[in-house]
Amino acid sequence: MTRTAVVICPGRGTYNKPELGYLHRHHAGRMELFGRFDTLRTENGQSAIIALDGAQRFSVAQYSRGDVASPLIYAASLADAQALAEDIEVVAVTGNSMGWYSALAVAGALTAENGFRVVNTMGTLMQENLIGGQLVYPFVGEDWAYDPVRKAGFLSAVDEIAATQGHDLSLSIDLGGMLVLAGNDQGLAAFEAAYPVVQDRFPLRLPNHAAFHTRLQAPVAEQGRAQLGAHLFGQPGKPLIDGRGKIWWPGATDPAKLWDYTLGHQVTETYDFTRAVQTAAREFAPDMFIVTGPGATLGGAVAQSLVLAGWQGLVDKSGFLSRQQDRHLLVSMGRADQRPLATG
Repeated sequence: MTRTAVVICPGRGTYNKPELGYLHRHHAGRMELFGRFDTLRTENGQSAIIALDGAQRFSVAQYSRGDVASPLIYAASLADAQALAEDIEVVAVTGNSMGWYSALAVAGALTAENGFRVVNTMGTLMQENLIGGQLVYPFVGEDWAYDPVRKAGFLSAVDEIAATQGHDLSLSIDLGGMLVLAGNDQGLAAFEAAYPVVQDRFPLRLPNHAAFHTRLQAPVAEQGRAQLGAHLFGQPGKPLIDGRGKIWWPGATDPAKLWDYTLGHQVTETYDFTRAVQTAAREFAPDMFIVTGPGATLGGAVAQSLVLAGWQGLVDKSGFLSRQQDRHLLVSMGRADQRPLATG
């Protein structure tokens, strides 16, 4: 019997020490594909992803860089999407932040090589410019229950900080029960000073992350558009859900507009991952949500997005976990215990 699924591609921060060797462990048979990616890397004088993935030691300073993390994550995500079991019908594709580039390739709007060209170029430009930074802070408690007043209060505080001279701060990613904020150091520091440490680690600064999805990235968007032409983009083969919750339908997509969004709005405006997941749930009602690797941290944001939407009666974490135990609504391919559910 066919299982319908929405495929979700992760963004930056998902290739960490436990993921070292991910391509070799799970996709030894796809080295020819990775070799084609490395041809592009070699042309740019960059280290091969096969060698990076096969290294003996992991260094945060090296592997958190945009020009290293982005291509590794893309390769793992695309290969995972290609490894799905034959009984799984992909009804839509989306991604978080950098995962949008992976989603474009998974859905067929970019070829595998052109998708790699886009992600490697943008990851490199982000690293070379490294404008601003990001931090993460939760607005839901341990039970994931939705508190819109609390969320609105945080966003109001962000606006107040941004209105202070010399401070730049805005919502970068609406990530389930988390707010990913981005800005300059003064803006980030002001937020950190205003809110207490919760869950022993938040507010959490993200290493080697720029102020993604904010106006500060306008120079990066401009450079990206200059280096990546609209001719790279085509019709998606599967419905694509972007960072606004908009669906790009096969046969009805203007590739030039898709290029414009990808290297425009997607770079300089808030990425609403929560809305993307909720749109996927409401419009396609899949049997399951599959988060490709590497890593498994995005699964929590997907689950929280469904709870915040009250999808199929979900109202809190315990309700989601109960549903998950019954039918595996969410499968993270980066988890050894869940991967077989997607690959057969």
